Amino acid sequence: MVTRFLLAGASLSALAACTPAGPAAAPSATGSTTPAPPSASGSPGASAGSASARASATASPSATAPPSGSAAASAAAPPSAAAAPTAAPAPPSAASRLPKQYSLTNPTSPWVVVNKRRPLKPANFVPRDLVQPGVALAVSGEAALLNRTTAAAAEKMFAAAAADGVTMTLASGYRSYATQTATYNGYVSARGQAAADTASARPGHSEHQTGWAFDIGDGGGACSFQPCFAEQPAAVWAKANAYRFGFVVRYPWMLHPITGYYYESWHLRYVGVEAASDMRKRGIATLEEYFGLEAAPGYP
Repeated sequence: MVTRFLLAGASLSALAACTPAGPAAAPSATGSTTPAPPSASGSPGASAGSASARASATASPSATAPPSGSAAASAAAPPSAAAAPTAAPAPPSAASRLPKQYSLTNPTSPWVVVNKRRPLKPANFVPRDLVQPGVALAVSGEAALLNRTTAAAAEKMFAAAAADGVTMTLASGYRSYATQTATYNGYVSARGQAAADTASARPGHSEHQTGWAFDIGDGGGACSFQPCFAEQPAAVWAKANAYRFGFVVRYPWMLHPITGYYYESWHLRYVGVEAASDMRKRGIATLEEYFGLEAAPGYP
């Protein structure tokens, strides 16, 4: 059943927040190749109806409020006197129950939410505490870096996976604004902006730039950055255990109308053990839902 869903999901992989390479396939450090972005046939435009429906559930304007005053005054009032539509209130934040709170906008916060409607501020943010974690690496240079907190948690998680007989590698870590700009512009040049937005995050909208997120591999390059990676031991283990170390699978299966990206079983995001464990306990899969934020299926 899982395989059938994943095969079906292959057509959904057009939307990849973690695309680490440009439009052409590029060899990875493991010897495999990173695939070129899929064609626009699998773009979110094909699912715009479902995305709009999910987004409107959280942020659509409410019905026009009736004008104040008596019925007679209301009847006499000109059309412009009608109250303007008001946005529906945001759903409550489940995270508000936790004893310690963090900012959702400060990029140095483990709870910062970056998506297609919440850009980084400043857009060219650079973490001041980037370090290379002591884990198996499939990349080098800036891509092998994480912020200090995420790196420490990753070391513990990778060690636990290894103790369980599961090989896990760091396949893509920090990505600077300049690198994301070059990657995104490559897609725009090759496919146009509409198609580029289905395959790569715009500069300033990537979680990789925060240092709080990274992609995992299995050491052999099997199904790297592909839907079938969800069946590899590294992804299966991470899905079941990452929360114990403060990580969540940021872009879950079939929740792209909320996150803006199709399922990425390789993309892990650090939010802290307390929040990650609480999300798992409550059965809340996305940061948008957990923090009571509007859905982000596309750019404004």
